Amino acid sequence: MIRVLVVDDQAMVREGFAALLDAQPDMEVVGTAGDGRAALSVASAQTPDVVLMDIRMPGMDGLTATRALLSGDTTAKVLVLTTFDLDDYIFDALAAGASGFLLKHAPATDLLHAVRVVAAGEALLAPEVTRRLIGHFVAARPDPATAAPRPDRLASLTDRETEVLGLVARGRSNSEIAGDLVLAEQTVKTHVSRIFAKLGLRDRAQAVVVAYECGLVRPQG
Repeated sequence: MIRVLVVDDQAMVREGFAALLDAQPDMEVVGTAGDGRAALSVASAQTPDVVLMDIRMPGMDGLTATRALLSGDTTAKVLVLTTFDLDDYIFDALAAGASGFLLKHAPATDLLHAVRVVAAGEALLAPEVTRRLIGHFVAARPDPATAAPRPDRLASLTDRETEVLGLVARGRSNSEIAGDLVLAEQTVKTHVSRIFAKLGLRDRAQAVVVAYECGLVRPQG
């Protein structure tokens, strides 16, 4: 059973999401909150698996709450929900440790899928989100010659792990990476797990951010 906490400052939105999720046979809404501070309190008491986190809220906003939640001792994953389709929000949410980013106007089926994907330990990185992340780094580092060198932390990766990380940063799934590198999918999963362990990463979302920040992968096109 996936334990979910719904955080949104609009009561109707909050209750609507909660009703939708609670109606699923594999999900249980363990609490709701109207702002970031309340979300931290409920998360501490109820230990959710997934937190649906709005960004713009009075008092403590969703990004601040996400950073605070994930900096503590928790296994919860954060799925950011917002009406604001802006590059800064996408990058900041993922950099704060969120495992996914979803617009509130997405279909209900997309929301349910997102919760299940994030709960399973994967990141919800839709192609449009990956494109915006790439766009962020295009703007930040327009000249490839000035890209930051790989930091020492990446030196712990094997050549194959570095290759896999680069493909993860391009938004490739495990099955796609397996096809690209002619490997078994389970082998790719093992490589990904080792990459996360060596670099101290929570999921693929953080892997994308780290790969671009480190200059391991550069935007193309």
